[in-house]
Amino acid sequence: MPKIRELLANNKEWAQAQVDQDPDYFNRLVNQQKPEYLWIGCSDSRVPANQIVGMAPGEVFVHRNVANQVIQTDFNCLAVIEFAVLNLQVKHILVVGHYGCGGVAAAMETQRHGLVDHWLHPIKDIYRINQPHLCELPFNERFDKMCELNVIEQVHNLSKNHIIQEAWDRGQKLSIHGWCYSVRDGLVRDLGVTITGKEGLDPIYQYCRDEESDD
Repeated sequence: MPKIRELLANNKEWAQAQVDQDPDYFNRLVNQQKPEYLWIGCSDSRVPANQIVGMAPGEVFVHRNVANQVIQTDFNCLAVIEFAVLNLQVKHILVVGHYGCGGVAAAMETQRHGLVDHWLHPIKDIYRINQPHLCELPFNERFDKMCELNVIEQVHNLSKNHIIQEAWDRGQKLSIHGWCYSVRDGLVRDLGVTITGKEGLDPIYQYCRDEESDD
């Protein structure tokens, strides 16, 4: 247990350092959580949400899972999204993947990895759909491109969700952004897939407003 005790000791040092720098630090955190951003990212330990964008605790609401996926039957992710949109009234949702993602790499292989294979199956579909173009690229570029394509797909998956669309129907200002982070240089790439409303979505994915569905 010495390693665990070391973590607890580190925590005490960290907490004291925050108070030494700013005596009101924890009082502010207790009294407010009003982030404008929801970060949906990968569970990878090398991708710390707050630090990457230079924000303090309380400024970014965070959900993480393997390969930063938005799956319509993942109630954990959907509960986070609903709370962020309805209760916190976030204005921006950042779907953030990263180059070198182990989940994406596993999805590009045919060997078994355990239960995670079930979770990664939708990424295999992304690979299959884009395979003709991807196969023209050297492996490293193909891997990077797949990490980007996964982010783009998750942005679109999120825009198809009724929680998001109902917010837009209410006139709530809400944008979804797709980013990809590089562990190599610490920089985030904006993938240019920002979505701010239902326009552009295929009609089959556009849910009717409540008053329209009652007609």
